[in-house]
Amino acid sequence: MTPEPAARDKPRIRTWLGENPSPQSPPFSKYRWLRLLTYLITGYTALALGLGGGEELSNSYGLTTAVAFLAAFLQAAAMVLALWRPLPALAVSLSAAAVTALLARPQLASVHSAGPNWPWTTPTLLPHMVVLLLLALRVRIRGALAALAGTILVTFLLQGVIGAQRYSSTGVMAVALFAVAVLIGSALRGRSEARTQLVEQTTITAEERARRTLLEERSRIARELHDVVAHHMSVISIQAQVAPHLVENPSEELKENLAGIRNNALEALTELRRVLGVLRSESPEEPGAVGGPYRPAAPGTGPAPDAPQPDLGRLGALIDNTRAAGLDVVTDFRGESRPYPPGVELSAYRIVQEALSNALRHAPGSTVKVEVEHLCDGILLIVTNSRPSHPVQPSPGTGHGLLGMRERAAMLGGHVSATSTSQGGFMVTAFLPRTGTPDGSERPLSLPPRLRDPDPTTGEKTS
Repeated sequence: MTPEPAARDKPRIRTWLGENPSPQSPPFSKYRWLRLLTYLITGYTALALGLGGGEELSNSYGLTTAVAFLAAFLQAAAMVLALWRPLPALAVSLSAAAVTALLARPQLASVHSAGPNWPWTTPTLLPHMVVLLLLALRVRIRGALAALAGTILVTFLLQGVIGAQRYSSTGVMAVALFAVAVLIGSALRGRSEARTQLVEQTTITAEERARRTLLEERSRIARELHDVVAHHMSVISIQAQVAPHLVENPSEELKENLAGIRNNALEALTELRRVLGVLRSESPEEPGAVGGPYRPAAPGTGPAPDAPQPDLGRLGALIDNTRAAGLDVVTDFRGESRPYPPGVELSAYRIVQEALSNALRHAPGSTVKVEVEHLCDGILLIVTNSRPSHPVQPSPGTGHGLLGMRERAAMLGGHVSATSTSQGGFMVTAFLPRTGTPDGSERPLSLPPRLRDPDPTTGEKTS
Protein backbone atom coordinates (compact mmCIF):
# COMPACT_ATOMS: atom_id res chain seq x y z
CA MET A 1 0.00 0.00 0.00
CA THR A 2 1.19 3.52 -0.80
CA PRO A 3 1.50 5.67 2.32
CA GLU A 4 -0.84 8.63 2.61
CA PRO A 5 0.61 12.05 1.69
CA ALA A 6 0.17 13.22 5.26
CA ALA A 7 2.17 10.24 6.54
CA ARG A 8 4.94 10.94 4.02
CA ASP A 9 5.11 14.59 5.05
CA LYS A 10 5.43 13.89 8.78
CA PRO A 11 9.15 12.96 8.72
CA ARG A 12 9.87 15.99 6.53
CA ILE A 13 8.01 18.29 8.92
CA ARG A 14 9.83 16.78 11.89
CA THR A 15 13.15 17.39 10.17
CA TRP A 16 12.26 21.02 9.49
CA LEU A 17 11.19 21.41 13.11
CA GLY A 18 14.58 20.14 14.22
CA GLU A 19 13.63 16.69 15.59
CA ASN A 20 16.42 14.98 13.61
CA PRO A 21 19.35 17.21 14.50
CA SER A 22 22.97 16.98 13.55
CA PRO A 23 25.38 15.62 16.21
CA GLN A 24 26.74 19.18 16.32
CA SER A 25 23.32 20.45 17.39
CA PRO A 26 22.36 21.38 20.95
CA PRO A 27 22.92 20.13 23.57
CA PHE A 28 26.30 19.77 21.81
CA SER A 29 27.54 16.77 23.76
CA LYS A 30 26.69 13.24 24.82
CA TYR A 31 27.89 14.03 28.36
CA ARG A 32 25.18 14.96 30.81
CA TRP A 33 27.24 17.52 32.72
CA LEU A 34 28.11 19.39 29.52
CA ARG A 35 24.48 19.43 28.44
CA LEU A 36 23.49 20.91 31.81
CA LEU A 37 26.24 23.51 31.42
CA THR A 38 24.87 24.44 27.99
CA TYR A 39 21.37 24.89 29.41
CA LEU A 40 22.71 26.92 32.33
CA ILE A 41 24.73 29.31 30.15
CA THR A 42 21.86 29.77 27.71
CA GLY A 43 19.40 30.43 30.52
CA TYR A 44 21.58 33.01 32.26
CA THR A 45 22.31 34.74 28.94
CA ALA A 46 18.60 34.90 28.14
CA LEU A 47 17.87 36.30 31.61
CA ALA A 48 20.54 38.99 31.26
CA LEU A 49 19.31 40.02 27.81
CA GLY A 50 15.72 40.09 29.04
CA LEU A 51 16.48 42.36 31.99
CA GLY A 52 18.90 44.61 30.14
CA GLY A 53 16.78 44.72 27.01
CA GLY A 54 13.64 45.64 28.91
CA GLU A 55 15.40 48.53 30.58
CA GLU A 56 16.84 49.81 27.29
CA LEU A 57 13.50 49.59 25.48
CA SER A 58 11.86 51.52 28.30
CA ASN A 59 14.49 54.28 28.52
CA SER A 60 15.54 54.73 24.87
CA TYR A 61 12.31 54.04 23.00
CA GLY A 62 9.71 55.36 25.43
CA LEU A 63 7.83 52.08 25.86
CA THR A 64 6.01 51.41 29.09
CA THR A 65 7.84 49.22 31.55
CA ALA A 66 5.41 46.33 31.16
CA VAL A 67 5.50 46.39 27.34
CA ALA A 68 9.30 46.80 27.27
CA PHE A 69 10.01 43.86 29.57
CA LEU A 70 7.38 41.71 27.84
CA ALA A 71 9.03 42.30 24.46
CA ALA A 72 12.51 41.68 25.86
CA PHE A 73 11.54 38.47 27.63
CA LEU A 74 9.80 37.16 24.53
CA GLN A 75 13.12 37.45 22.72
CA ALA A 76 14.90 35.76 25.64
CA ALA A 77 12.34 32.94 25.69
CA ALA A 78 12.91 32.41 21.97
CA MET A 79 16.63 31.81 22.67
CA VAL A 80 15.83 29.06 25.17
CA LEU A 81 13.15 27.54 22.92
CA ALA A 82 15.66 27.38 20.03
CA LEU A 83 17.61 24.68 21.91
CA TRP A 84 14.80 22.21 21.17
CA ARG A 85 12.43 23.81 18.62
CA PRO A 86 14.38 26.30 16.51
CA LEU A 87 11.68 26.94 13.90
CA PRO A 88 8.95 27.97 16.39
CA ALA A 89 11.62 29.95 18.23
CA LEU A 90 12.42 31.81 14.99
CA ALA A 91 8.74 32.69 14.56
CA VAL A 92 8.53 34.01 18.14
CA SER A 93 11.76 36.01 17.84
CA LEU A 94 10.95 37.53 14.45
CA SER A 95 7.38 38.41 15.46
CA ALA A 96 8.52 39.97 18.74
CA ALA A 97 11.20 42.01 16.95
CA ALA A 98 8.71 43.30 14.35
CA VAL A 99 6.11 44.23 16.97
CA THR A 100 8.78 45.95 19.09
CA ALA A 101 9.93 48.00 16.07
CA LEU A 102 6.36 49.04 15.28
CA LEU A 103 5.67 50.02 18.90
CA ALA A 104 8.87 52.07 19.07
CA ARG A 105 8.27 53.78 15.70
CA PRO A 106 5.88 56.54 16.96
CA GLN A 107 8.39 57.57 19.63
CA LEU A 108 11.11 58.22 17.04
CA ALA A 109 9.18 61.25 15.62
CA SER A 110 9.70 63.23 18.83
CA VAL A 111 13.46 62.73 18.85
CA HIS A 112 15.27 65.97 17.91
CA SER A 113 18.77 64.58 17.43
CA ALA A 114 19.99 61.39 15.78
CA GLY A 115 17.60 58.75 16.94
CA PRO A 116 18.32 55.31 18.41
CA ASN A 117 18.83 52.13 16.42
CA TRP A 118 15.85 50.99 14.37
CA PRO A 119 14.29 48.66 13.23
CA TRP A 120 16.68 46.22 14.93
CA THR A 121 17.40 47.33 18.47
CA THR A 122 20.11 45.76 20.59
CA PRO A 123 17.56 43.80 22.74
CA THR A 124 16.15 42.22 19.57
CA LEU A 125 19.32 41.92 17.47
CA LEU A 126 21.41 39.74 19.80
CA PRO A 127 18.70 37.17 20.69
CA HIS A 128 17.71 36.81 17.04
CA MET A 129 21.35 36.13 16.08
CA VAL A 130 21.48 33.34 18.68
CA VAL A 131 18.21 31.90 17.40
CA LEU A 132 19.48 31.84 13.81
CA LEU A 133 22.75 30.21 14.89
CA LEU A 134 20.96 27.43 16.79
CA LEU A 135 18.53 26.94 13.92
CA ALA A 136 21.38 26.58 11.39
CA LEU A 137 23.02 24.00 13.66
CA ARG A 138 19.88 21.92 13.88
CA VAL A 139 18.11 22.05 10.51
CA ARG A 140 19.31 21.57 6.97
CA ILE A 141 20.93 24.32 4.95
CA ARG A 142 17.72 25.02 3.00
CA GLY A 143 15.82 25.62 6.22
CA ALA A 144 18.53 27.98 7.50
CA LEU A 145 18.53 29.95 4.25
CA ALA A 146 14.73 30.16 4.32
CA ALA A 147 14.89 31.55 7.87
CA LEU A 148 17.48 34.12 6.80
CA ALA A 149 15.35 35.10 3.80
CA GLY A 150 12.32 35.60 6.06
CA THR A 151 14.36 37.83 8.36
CA ILE A 152 15.61 39.90 5.42
CA LEU A 153 12.05 40.30 4.13
CA VAL A 154 10.78 41.56 7.50
CA THR A 155 13.73 43.96 7.72
CA PHE A 156 12.99 45.33 4.25
CA LEU A 157 9.31 45.85 5.05
CA LEU A 158 10.06 47.66 8.31
CA GLN A 159 12.90 49.88 7.11
CA GLY A 160 12.22 50.27 3.39
CA VAL A 161 8.42 50.30 3.21
CA ILE A 162 7.15 51.49 6.59
CA GLY A 163 10.15 53.53 7.75
CA ALA A 164 10.38 56.03 10.61
CA GLN A 165 11.76 59.49 11.45
CA ARG A 166 15.09 60.33 13.05
CA TYR A 167 16.59 56.90 13.61
CA SER A 168 19.94 55.20 13.03
CA SER A 169 19.40 52.58 10.35
CA THR A 170 20.47 49.11 11.45
CA GLY A 171 18.91 47.04 8.68
CA VAL A 172 22.02 46.41 6.58
CA MET A 173 24.26 45.76 9.57
CA ALA A 174 21.67 43.42 11.11
CA VAL A 175 21.28 41.43 7.89
CA ALA A 176 25.06 41.05 7.64
CA LEU A 177 25.30 39.79 11.23
CA PHE A 178 22.41 37.38 10.68
CA ALA A 179 24.10 36.03 7.54
CA VAL A 180 27.32 35.44 9.51
CA ALA A 181 25.39 33.55 12.22
CA VAL A 182 23.71 31.33 9.62
CA LEU A 183 27.03 30.76 7.85
CA ILE A 184 28.78 29.71 11.06
CA GLY A 185 25.98 27.38 12.09
CA SER A 186 25.73 25.75 8.65
CA ALA A 187 29.51 25.31 8.47
CA LEU A 188 29.63 23.62 11.87
CA ARG A 189 26.73 21.36 10.95
CA GLY A 190 28.33 20.42 7.61
CA ARG A 191 31.66 19.70 9.29
CA SER A 192 29.97 17.47 11.86
CA GLU A 193 28.03 15.56 9.22
CA ALA A 194 31.17 15.13 7.10
CA ARG A 195 33.07 13.71 10.09
CA THR A 196 30.20 11.35 10.88
CA GLN A 197 30.10 10.11 7.30
CA LEU A 198 33.87 9.70 7.30
CA VAL A 199 33.75 7.58 10.46
CA GLU A 200 30.96 5.44 8.99
CA GLN A 201 32.84 5.01 5.72
CA THR A 202 36.06 4.14 7.56
CA THR A 203 34.22 1.51 9.60
CA ILE A 204 32.63 0.01 6.50
CA THR A 205 36.00 0.00 4.71
CA ALA A 206 37.71 -1.74 7.63
CA GLU A 207 34.97 -4.38 7.80
CA GLU A 208 35.14 -4.98 4.05
CA ARG A 209 38.93 -5.23 4.18
CA ALA A 210 38.79 -7.78 7.00
CA ARG A 211 36.12 -9.76 5.16
CA ARG A 212 38.08 -9.71 1.91
CA THR A 213 41.25 -10.79 3.71
CA LEU A 214 39.40 -13.68 5.32
CA LEU A 215 38.01 -14.81 1.97
CA GLU A 216 41.43 -14.52 0.33
CA GLU A 217 43.03 -16.61 3.07
CA ARG A 218 40.35 -19.28 2.78
CA SER A 219 40.76 -19.31 -0.99
CA ARG A 220 44.51 -19.73 -0.58
CA ILE A 221 44.01 -22.61 1.85
CA ALA A 222 41.60 -24.22 -0.63
CA ARG A 223 44.15 -23.94 -3.43
CA GLU A 224 46.83 -25.56 -1.31
CA LEU A 225 44.62 -28.38 -0.08
CA HIS A 226 43.53 -29.07 -3.62
CA ASP A 227 46.96 -30.53 -4.34
CA VAL A 228 46.67 -32.83 -1.33
CA VAL A 229 43.22 -34.07 -2.31
CA ALA A 230 44.19 -34.41 -5.97
CA HIS A 231 47.17 -36.56 -5.00
CA HIS A 232 44.98 -38.98 -3.07
CA MET A 233 42.41 -39.13 -5.84
CA SER A 234 45.16 -39.92 -8.34
CA VAL A 235 46.44 -42.71 -6.09
CA ILE A 236 42.93 -44.15 -5.78
CA SER A 237 42.53 -44.10 -9.55
CA ILE A 238 45.86 -45.86 -10.12
CA GLN A 239 45.23 -48.46 -7.43
CA ALA A 240 41.78 -49.20 -8.83
CA GLN A 241 43.34 -49.69 -12.27
CA VAL A 242 46.15 -51.95 -11.00
CA ALA A 243 44.08 -54.01 -8.54
CA PRO A 244 42.61 -56.47 -11.12
CA HIS A 245 46.11 -57.46 -12.21
CA LEU A 246 47.03 -58.40 -8.65
CA VAL A 247 44.29 -61.01 -8.37
CA GLU A 248 44.30 -64.30 -10.26
CA ASN A 249 41.16 -64.70 -12.37
CA PRO A 250 39.26 -61.66 -11.00
CA SER A 251 35.51 -61.84 -11.31
CA GLU A 252 33.56 -59.59 -13.59
CA GLU A 253 31.84 -57.98 -10.61
CA LEU A 254 35.22 -57.08 -9.10
CA LYS A 255 36.43 -55.63 -12.39
CA GLU A 256 33.21 -53.64 -12.73
CA ASN A 257 33.42 -52.26 -9.21
CA LEU A 258 37.08 -51.31 -9.57
CA ALA A 259 36.36 -49.67 -12.91
CA GLY A 260 33.57 -47.67 -11.27
CA ILE A 261 35.91 -46.59 -8.48
CA ARG A 262 38.49 -45.49 -11.03
CA ASN A 263 35.92 -43.57 -13.09
CA ASN A 264 34.55 -41.83 -10.01
CA ALA A 265 38.05 -40.88 -8.93
CA LEU A 266 38.83 -39.47 -12.37
CA GLU A 267 35.58 -37.49 -12.40
CA ALA A 268 36.29 -36.12 -8.94
CA LEU A 269 39.82 -35.20 -10.03
CA THR A 270 38.42 -33.39 -13.07
CA GLU A 271 36.01 -31.41 -10.88
CA LEU A 272 38.84 -30.54 -8.51
CA ARG A 273 40.89 -29.21 -11.39
CA ARG A 274 37.91 -27.16 -12.56
CA VAL A 275 37.51 -25.69 -9.08
CA LEU A 276 41.21 -24.96 -8.94
CA GLY A 277 40.93 -23.08 -12.22
CA VAL A 278 38.38 -20.80 -10.58
CA LEU A 279 40.42 -20.30 -7.41
CA ARG A 280 43.81 -19.94 -9.09
CA SER A 281 44.84 -16.32 -9.51
CA GLU A 282 46.31 -14.93 -12.67
CA SER A 283 49.73 -15.01 -11.03
CA PRO A 284 49.79 -18.33 -9.21
CA GLU A 285 53.36 -18.01 -8.02
CA GLU A 286 53.37 -18.68 -4.31
CA PRO A 287 54.96 -16.37 -1.75
CA GLY A 288 58.47 -17.08 -0.68
CA ALA A 289 59.60 -19.14 2.25
CA VAL A 290 59.62 -16.28 4.68
CA GLY A 291 57.37 -13.90 2.81
CA GLY A 292 54.03 -15.15 4.03
CA PRO A 293 50.76 -14.82 2.18
CA TYR A 294 50.73 -11.02 2.29
CA ARG A 295 54.38 -10.21 1.74
CA PRO A 296 56.63 -10.25 -1.29
CA ALA A 297 58.97 -13.19 -1.52
CA ALA A 298 62.70 -12.81 -1.42
CA PRO A 299 64.25 -13.23 -4.85
CA GLY A 300 64.81 -16.84 -5.69
CA THR A 301 63.01 -18.23 -2.68
CA GLY A 302 59.55 -18.76 -4.15
CA PRO A 303 58.69 -22.28 -5.22
CA ALA A 304 57.54 -23.09 -8.69
CA PRO A 305 53.80 -22.85 -9.31
CA ASP A 306 53.51 -26.62 -9.79
CA ALA A 307 55.82 -27.62 -6.92
CA PRO A 308 54.41 -30.02 -4.30
CA GLN A 309 52.88 -28.48 -1.21
CA PRO A 310 55.37 -28.18 1.69
CA ASP A 311 55.29 -30.40 4.74
CA LEU A 312 57.20 -30.79 8.00
CA GLY A 313 60.14 -32.29 6.14
CA ARG A 314 60.80 -28.88 4.56
CA LEU A 315 60.98 -26.96 7.83
CA GLY A 316 64.76 -27.20 7.70
CA ALA A 317 64.92 -25.39 4.36
CA LEU A 318 62.48 -22.78 5.65
CA ILE A 319 64.61 -22.11 8.72
CA ASP A 320 67.79 -21.95 6.62
CA ASN A 321 66.17 -19.32 4.38
CA THR A 322 65.14 -17.34 7.45
CA ARG A 323 68.69 -17.43 8.80
CA ALA A 324 69.96 -16.26 5.44
CA ALA A 325 67.59 -13.29 5.73
CA GLY A 326 69.44 -12.19 8.89
CA LEU A 327 67.45 -13.76 11.74
CA ASP A 328 69.05 -15.93 14.42
CA VAL A 329 66.89 -19.06 14.62
CA VAL A 330 67.27 -21.86 17.18
CA THR A 331 65.35 -25.12 16.75
CA ASP A 332 64.16 -27.69 19.24
CA PHE A 333 62.46 -30.84 17.94
CA ARG A 334 61.10 -33.24 20.56
CA GLY A 335 59.16 -36.46 20.49
CA GLU A 336 59.05 -39.24 17.98
CA SER A 337 58.20 -38.00 14.52
CA ARG A 338 55.26 -39.81 12.97
CA PRO A 339 53.32 -39.43 9.76
CA TYR A 340 50.47 -36.92 9.82
CA PRO A 341 47.72 -36.27 7.29
CA PRO A 342 48.94 -33.99 4.52
CA GLY A 343 46.61 -31.19 5.63
CA VAL A 344 48.11 -31.21 9.13
CA GLU A 345 51.69 -31.09 7.82
CA LEU A 346 50.85 -28.32 5.36
CA SER A 347 49.13 -26.22 8.03
CA ALA A 348 51.98 -26.79 10.50
CA TYR A 349 54.48 -25.62 7.89
CA ARG A 350 52.42 -22.53 7.04
CA ILE A 351 51.97 -21.56 10.70
CA VAL A 352 55.71 -21.74 11.35
CA GLN A 353 56.32 -19.84 8.11
CA GLU A 354 53.98 -17.02 9.08
CA ALA A 355 55.41 -16.81 12.60
CA LEU A 356 58.96 -16.53 11.23
CA SER A 357 57.80 -13.93 8.73
CA ASN A 358 56.26 -11.86 11.52
CA ALA A 359 59.46 -12.11 13.56
CA LEU A 360 61.53 -11.05 10.58
CA ARG A 361 59.30 -8.05 9.95
CA HIS A 362 58.45 -6.87 13.46
CA ALA A 363 61.48 -8.01 15.49
CA PRO A 364 64.63 -7.62 13.38
CA GLY A 365 67.80 -8.66 15.13
CA SER A 366 65.97 -10.83 17.65
CA THR A 367 66.59 -14.46 18.49
CA VAL A 368 63.82 -16.83 17.42
CA LYS A 369 63.25 -20.26 18.90
CA VAL A 370 61.20 -22.79 16.92
CA GLU A 371 59.92 -25.72 18.95
CA VAL A 372 58.16 -28.70 17.40
CA GLU A 373 56.89 -31.30 19.84
CA HIS A 374 55.23 -34.51 18.70
CA LEU A 375 52.57 -35.44 21.27
CA CYS A 376 50.45 -38.53 21.48
CA ASP A 377 47.37 -36.71 20.21
CA GLY A 378 48.89 -34.14 17.88
CA ILE A 379 51.70 -31.74 17.18
CA LEU A 380 52.61 -28.67 19.24
CA LEU A 381 54.30 -25.71 17.53
CA ILE A 382 55.86 -22.85 19.49
CA VAL A 383 57.68 -19.94 17.84
CA THR A 384 59.11 -17.39 20.27
CA ASN A 385 61.12 -14.29 19.43
CA SER A 386 63.02 -12.06 21.82
CA ARG A 387 62.89 -8.29 22.02
CA PRO A 388 64.05 -6.62 18.75
CA SER A 389 67.59 -5.25 18.86
CA HIS A 390 66.50 -1.78 17.68
CA PRO A 391 63.24 0.18 17.36
CA VAL A 392 61.04 -0.98 14.52
CA GLN A 393 59.22 1.34 12.14
CA PRO A 394 55.45 0.77 11.78
CA SER A 395 54.82 -2.01 9.30
CA PRO A 396 52.74 -1.32 6.18
CA GLY A 397 51.41 -4.89 6.15
CA THR A 398 47.75 -5.78 6.42
CA GLY A 399 48.15 -7.32 9.87
CA HIS A 400 46.05 -10.39 9.12
CA GLY A 401 48.74 -13.05 9.42
CA LEU A 402 47.29 -14.38 12.68
CA LEU A 403 43.93 -14.64 10.96
CA GLY A 404 45.35 -17.15 8.49
CA MET A 405 46.95 -19.17 11.31
CA ARG A 406 43.70 -19.41 13.20
CA GLU A 407 41.77 -20.33 10.04
CA ARG A 408 44.15 -23.21 9.35
CA ALA A 409 44.10 -24.48 12.92
CA ALA A 410 40.31 -24.19 13.25
CA MET A 411 39.85 -26.11 10.00
CA LEU A 412 41.72 -29.05 11.57
CA GLY A 413 40.15 -28.75 15.03
CA GLY A 414 43.26 -27.12 16.51
CA HIS A 415 44.00 -23.90 18.35
CA VAL A 416 46.36 -20.94 17.98
CA SER A 417 47.33 -18.36 20.58
CA ALA A 418 49.57 -15.32 20.20
CA THR A 419 50.77 -13.40 23.25
CA SER A 420 53.53 -11.03 24.28
CA THR A 421 56.24 -12.35 26.56
CA SER A 422 57.39 -10.73 29.78
CA GLN A 423 60.79 -10.01 28.16
CA GLY A 424 59.25 -7.86 25.44
CA GLY A 425 59.10 -10.54 22.75
CA PHE A 426 56.26 -12.45 21.16
CA MET A 427 55.17 -16.08 21.23
CA VAL A 428 52.91 -17.99 18.85
CA THR A 429 51.66 -21.35 20.07
CA ALA A 430 49.63 -23.77 17.94
CA PHE A 431 48.29 -27.25 18.50
CA LEU A 432 47.07 -29.40 15.62
CA PRO A 433 45.31 -32.73 16.31
CA ARG A 434 47.01 -35.81 14.98
CA THR A 435 44.01 -36.90 12.92
CA GLY A 436 43.38 -33.45 11.49
CA THR A 437 39.62 -33.69 12.10
CA PRO A 438 37.63 -31.46 14.51
CA ASP A 439 36.30 -33.39 17.49
CA GLY A 440 33.83 -30.68 18.53
CA SER A 441 35.70 -29.86 21.72
CA GLU A 442 36.59 -26.31 22.65
CA ARG A 443 39.32 -27.07 25.16
CA PRO A 444 41.78 -24.21 25.68
CA LEU A 445 45.33 -24.48 24.43
CA SER A 446 47.54 -25.78 27.26
CA LEU A 447 51.22 -24.86 27.28
CA PRO A 448 53.99 -27.15 28.53
CA PRO A 449 55.06 -26.39 32.13
CA ARG A 450 58.41 -24.92 31.02
CA LEU A 451 56.61 -22.19 29.01
CA ARG A 452 54.03 -21.18 31.55
CA ASP A 453 54.35 -17.85 33.34
CA PRO A 454 54.66 -17.98 37.14
CA ASP A 455 51.69 -16.95 39.23
CA PRO A 456 52.60 -13.59 40.85
CA THR A 457 51.06 -14.67 44.18
CA THR A 458 52.28 -18.25 44.51
CA GLY A 459 55.25 -18.37 42.16
CA GLU A 460 53.93 -21.58 40.60
CA LYS A 461 53.72 -22.16 36.87
CA THR A 462 50.26 -21.51 35.41
CA SER A 463 48.82 -22.18 31.98
